[in-house]
Amino acid sequence: IQADGTDGNCVTFVMHDEDHTLGNSLRYMVMKNPDVEFCGYCITHPSESKINFRIQTRGALPAVEPFRKGLNDLMGVCQHVLNTFEVRHSWRAPG
Repeated sequence: IQADGTDGNCVTFVMHDEDHTLGNSLRYMVMKNPDVEFCGYCITHPSESKINFRIQTRGALPAVEPFRKGLNDLMGVCQHVLNTFEVRHSWRAPG
């Protein structure tokens, strides 16, 4: 991940080897933060596998904070889904 922005509360993060799967779900998680004024992403070009992910916060909150929180929250949701799936679909040996 690369970060580009001279102002700490408005930063574009460049994520390589990613697409809409991460971009849209991460945007959703970041926008749940009331301190985030703007969050969006774009795919630079169909032949490139990277996204530009932009966050602008209110006040003096650095944009990297809701970015980090969004990633952690998304990992938590994914882990919950995986755990639920494994519990409900675990193999049981006949017998």
